[in-house]
Amino acid sequence: MTNFLQQPSGANAFVPDPARPASLLRVCPAYKTTPLLETAHPSGGTLFLKDETQRMNLGSFKALGGVYAVAQLISMEWKKHHGEELNPVDFGSEKVKAFASRLTFVCASAGNHGLAVAVGARIFGANARIHLAREMPDAFERRLQEQKANVARTSQTYDQSVAEALRDTETTGDILLADGSWPGYTVPPSFVMEGYTIIAEEMRQEFQAKKQWPTHVYLQAGVGGLAAAITYMIRKNWVKQPEIIIIEPDAAPCLMESSKAGRPVTVEGPVSNMGRLDCKAPSILAFDLLERSNVNYLTISDEEALEAVAILAEKGISTTPSGAAGLAGQMKSLPNDQQNGYSPLIIVSEGAL
Repeated sequence: MTNFLQQPSGANAFVPDPARPASLLRVCPAYKTTPLLETAHPSGGTLFLKDETQRMNLGSFKALGGVYAVAQLISMEWKKHHGEELNPVDFGSEKVKAFASRLTFVCASAGNHGLAVAVGARIFGANARIHLAREMPDAFERRLQEQKANVARTSQTYDQSVAEALRDTETTGDILLADGSWPGYTVPPSFVMEGYTIIAEEMRQEFQAKKQWPTHVYLQAGVGGLAAAITYMIRKNWVKQPEIIIIEPDAAPCLMESSKAGRPVTVEGPVSNMGRLDCKAPSILAFDLLERSNVNYLTISDEEALEAVAILAEKGISTTPSGAAGLAGQMKSLPNDQQNGYSPLIIVSEGAL
């Protein structure tokens, strides 16, 4: 197997251990492997679709990251106070839940990350406070409140919500659980990304059993957490190495522009209908990983994303422009020669809200 993954260096290195989220999920009754669907591709190969629209009854891949990160941070706080590690079965004990009830997790959300944090906090007995932009639908606020989370409408945009969540924790001393990372803030988002490695492991095991592997993988990216986590696992232990293409909205190509600049940069652009991907600044953990993983970049328009939503609806998969972005990128970048065996993989990352 060709080693496409360059060795990490520096404080921003992301080196996850998928065994850790796997051990927690084994005791989670809501966890089960999501479907890896197959359909014929016009090139003669197979189009693989990893369907995350029903993940853990939350409807998004982010359930894996937010819930797992809450558990890891509770465990860290427990160790500070008690000097011992928590085992996965410990989280159901009244003693641990009573301890967790003194903790509050804070984040900004454009949708699914906030819901995952809220669910994780509720499951483990902690509290959650989610900062939403005023443009977010009231129905989503109600979903958060159903999970016992407090909701703060403090800003106009997602990026402003991120800044508000940071100010919140600086004032209150509560725990910031962002899915993006920046200098000086990498541990909580590394747990979020580590949770996402489960998706790649599920796919690897199924491809290994089939003895059939994708030739190309199209990964949508906002701040880059999902794309980087999946890329890491592909480059680390998949027997057949595909070409990996990172898909971003043309309104927010922060990872592509950062790659061109050789450093993380913030981009400007209009609001995209791919709300969960409409992030103007990358996670430094994700950027570092992608830079050493031999990936390519492609942007798509809002119209192309909507076309992909419609195509997936015809296949019985209800999703959003963010969830369909991988398919939109795949359709846009079809190889000119349409070689035999071209078998792309996409992730339908969320169900329709």
